[in-house]
Amino acid sequence: MILDTTYILPVAKVDIDTDLLTLIDEGRIKLSIDDVKISLISIFELQARCAKYKLPSKFVIDAVEIINSALKIEPFYNPKIIELADLLSWELSDYIDCLILATAIVLKEDLVTEDSRIRTRKSMIKERYKINVLSYNDLAQG
Repeated sequence: MILDTTYILPVAKVDIDTDLLTLIDEGRIKLSIDDVKISLISIFELQARCAKYKLPSKFVIDAVEIINSALKIEPFYNPKIIELADLLSWELSDYIDCLILATAIVLKEDLVTEDSRIRTRKSMIKERYKINVLSYNDLAQG
């Protein structure tokens, strides 16, 4: 399962309502941390968001160390991911989202995201690429 960047933000002390990693850690959902992967681009996006929020760099450094030790990180520079992200960019305007979605598709992993542009296309994604697009609520309730 590929997690979108949103779900790693709490590791850097960004307060969000969708703290999926805490639910996993506390065993409140049926998902193991070993089943969770992120795209390497999500670490960049985490750093950028923390800079935007003017969070102390110590929070980011600690978060990156925790993420590196706890999660499997998939490179976004895989040629298949790059090619697919380019194709997806016609439907999604945010290239980082294209890379994250392409990572899930190439690895044949479900994607967990709160991104409305991706979620509105979840039927097409399932039909075309045979992966599910899920949200925090899908996992927390199911």
